[in-house]
Amino acid sequence: MAENYRLKGSGLDTPQEARARLLPRFTPNPDAFGTWTENFARFMGTPQFLLYMTVFVMVWLGWNTFAPEPLQFDPRSLNYTLLTLILSLQASYAAPLLLLAQNRQDDRDRVALEQDRQQAARNLSDTEYLNRELASVRIALREVATRDFIRSELRSLLEDLQAEDDDGSDQRRSREKAAGRR
Repeated sequence: MAENYRLKGSGLDTPQEARARLLPRFTPNPDAFGTWTENFARFMGTPQFLLYMTVFVMVWLGWNTFAPEPLQFDPRSLNYTLLTLILSLQASYAAPLLLLAQNRQDDRDRVALEQDRQQAARNLSDTEYLNRELASVRIALREVATRDFIRSELRSLLEDLQAEDDDGSDQRRSREKAAGRR
């Protein structure tokens, strides 16, 4: 019998054939659902939601406390069991929706953080490049004549020319004197 079972190929290592479904498989768009949950989570955090919930609970309690007993649908004698169930159901659905919205926000934060890291790395490499370029410009400027250096060289040349001119005029005068004596 074990041999017949193995021949059929229905062991644990063989995938089962897909069965026909009566209803189509529900596959919601994850982005649309995520956007809806974020909007819902944002709404639940607003004063408007708190006000609506407060009014709802007060009307519920007021109706089931002060209305005639045949019109009460959640009597005080049963400690407002239906209200408790409704609020528990709302909380049981709200918690996963809030977590889903928080996870999506965490994913966005993670992407933004990675982009910030990449931008910081680019800024650091740009800054290092500019520092190297500035250092090379400083080194090149050491070899370039500065304004003060050129002024001092021109002054010394001017002084040399004036000294030569003074020496030349002194020699000319002495030649003229020597020529006038003759």
